[in-house]
Amino acid sequence: MRVTSVDLSEFDVPGRGRGILDVIRWRYLLRLLVRKGTATRYRNSVLGWTWSYVKPGIQFLMYFLVVGYIFNGNRGIANFPIYLFAGLVAVNFFNEAFGNATTAIVDNRALVKKIYLPRELFPISAIIVAFVHFLPQLAILLVVSLLYGWVPSFAGIGAMLLGILLVAALALGLGIFFAGINVRYRDAQNFVEIIRMVSTWASPVLYAWTLVQEKASGWILHLYMSNPVTVAVELFHWSFWEPTVSPDAELQPHGFPPHFSLYLTAALVICALVLIIGQLTFRRFERSFAQDL
Repeated sequence: MRVTSVDLSEFDVPGRGRGILDVIRWRYLLRLLVRKGTATRYRNSVLGWTWSYVKPGIQFLMYFLVVGYIFNGNRGIANFPIYLFAGLVAVNFFNEAFGNATTAIVDNRALVKKIYLPRELFPISAIIVAFVHFLPQLAILLVVSLLYGWVPSFAGIGAMLLGILLVAALALGLGIFFAGINVRYRDAQNFVEIIRMVSTWASPVLYAWTLVQEKASGWILHLYMSNPVTVAVELFHWSFWEPTVSPDAELQPHGFPPHFSLYLTAALVICALVLIIGQLTFRRFERSFAQDL
């Protein structure tokens, strides 16, 4: 009996893929997941998408009143509302994207248990959905900046886009890292909540980076400034707040911090490392997703 060999090179091993690269191949499913995420976010809600404006507006108002006026956090910072809101927009994008990506696998357990598709699609779609809901906040920032005399420039728009890229890359790397762990160990979500809570205060959103420079120096300051979220916040400040401030004003943290190009490089390297570590960790845990769920 003659046995003929069959070429199986075109077939994939079930349950295994190429990781994040599979997003390009499965982009149709990615679009479906994004539509599902955006359509169901405010389902059965009276205000609907209005909440995308209300929640950040109330958050900004509370920080502005408490930090800006009660604690005089606005001293030495002209146009403090723009400075504050520009930083909040960047941090809010990180917090929502990171949080959504972490719970993406658990929230879609029905699909994960029944059919095979690259599991990375779920956290990536969560990042995109967070970006969609970030756009209304960005639109408000643009309008308010224009009222304060902001003039758009190619350099400013490029800085903003680079800041968005940094936040998205860091949120994706951390998101897929904790998303994989969260399936088996639900304590991971508590760590994520702590990171999200700290992120607002660990970046120059409610205060100027010069205050950190006064209190800390050496490797502590360099570590603080190398945080990708801090770098993204400073890019947003330079893009939106900096053009609205007179260069003759005193006590203003004008321009980028010293050695900012090194901090930017460090932030890019950190994002790349977090993405690699997150992907490796995710692929290790995804083998037992169906059983753990």
